[in-house]
Amino acid sequence: MKQPVYLDNAATTALDPEVLESMLPYMTQHFGNPSSSYSLGRVTKSAIEAARKTVAQILSVKPSTLIFTSGGTEGNNMAIAMAVNELGCKHIITSPIEHHAVLHTVEHYAHSKNLTFSYVKLTATGEVDYENLEAQLVNQSKQGKKCLVSLMHANNELGSLLDIALAGKLCRENNALFHADCVQTIGHYPIDLKACGVHFATAAGHKFHGPKGTGLLYVSDEVKAYPLIFGGGQERKLRAGTENVYGIVGFAKALELATAGYDSDSKYITELNHFMRTQLKLAVPGVSFNNPANSLYTVLSVCFPVDSQSDYLVTLFDMKGICVSGGSACSSGDGGSHVMKAIGKAKSCATLRFSFSKHTTREEIVEAVEVAASIFQNKEISIA
Repeated sequence: MKQPVYLDNAATTALDPEVLESMLPYMTQHFGNPSSSYSLGRVTKSAIEAARKTVAQILSVKPSTLIFTSGGTEGNNMAIAMAVNELGCKHIITSPIEHHAVLHTVEHYAHSKNLTFSYVKLTATGEVDYENLEAQLVNQSKQGKKCLVSLMHANNELGSLLDIALAGKLCRENNALFHADCVQTIGHYPIDLKACGVHFATAAGHKFHGPKGTGLLYVSDEVKAYPLIFGGGQERKLRAGTENVYGIVGFAKALELATAGYDSDSKYITELNHFMRTQLKLAVPGVSFNNPANSLYTVLSVCFPVDSQSDYLVTLFDMKGICVSGGSACSSGDGGSHVMKAIGKAKSCATLRFSFSKHTTREEIVEAVEVAASIFQNKEISIA
């Protein structure tokens, strides 16, 4: 059976063989509990700390500022919980196009802690209006409210990028804490978290060919960190529970490989992105694109003409052996993309997200474009 063409790498990526190879010893012979004092435990504890040092060096931070987690959702929850429960934040500024791991968490604390929150204004392509962000920060500061700003570095559907250094500067000038959801960018860009001025940042290993169920929360040493999960002394008493040793080792190896290959991989993927954009323009009349001019190179958000097939596009592509997404994989089946609704494009076009990796080939792009052409030129195609 022919393997499907996989063009949903923003949802997850294939595990790199070198990453798997680095993990295997900790699935087999090095199986000790890292909290044990004997040799088998010391070996796995050393592997965790070696991984932490590797990641810290890549992100230009101290190893002590990094907490290994189960992924971006847990890290986002931890950061917001710390800011609200322990660090005195009474107002949260976020955006309507954040991942639900942020939006739903903010809504939860707004109700349970009686705090306020607001959305920063966005451009038509989902970029932050920095003048509005600054005005909101100044207003909250005048009211004497400690503020948390929680914004994603790159939107997972549109690819719109945040000027993370500028956002960090504005937050510091107004005594606000800054949480950056970097799930789509750590592993895809060289990032100096210290220089960016973030207080919290999150990452997920499966976005850059690492294992699923692995992630990272950075907590600046300028703020005191507090746990969300209690019960043991793991991760400097900040995340109880036996560590996912082989996952942590795989996360570090994947980030190391992604960093080493950034120049060639980003160039290659960018060229694929531009190639697909060009070919779709030729193949599908009326097609347009939702990405800003400066956007995440791994993502192409395509606006197809609305017709009777619009609600079934993901299925139609799947029937032809092409794996694509209608939006975030984490929100599939919940009534459409909240991102497209927020920028006013939910009804004006049928949006699909194509996302690429270093394993994507030009031939696969051609095949996907041919499928798109067949769908939009043959109105008799249906899911029946």
